[in-house]
Amino acid sequence: MTAHDERYEYLSLTVAPQEKPTEARARVGEHAEYGKWELMRSVVLYGGGRRYVLRRRIMRVDRTF
Repeated sequence: MTAHDERYEYLSLTVAPQEKPTEARARVGEHAEYGKWELMRSVVLYGGGRRYVLRRRIMRVDRTF
């Protein structure tokens, strides 16, 4: 990833070629549901592996006192 946006944090998940696509989708879905991640990019690598790049917005909290 060449362009890095300061508003987001990124997570890269790499899946082995032996893992079933349904299991990989379930793992990405769990990250999305419980960690508030959204799928930004999915890539099929040489050899059959897959890489999923997820992102979520960084929440900045201002002090109130």
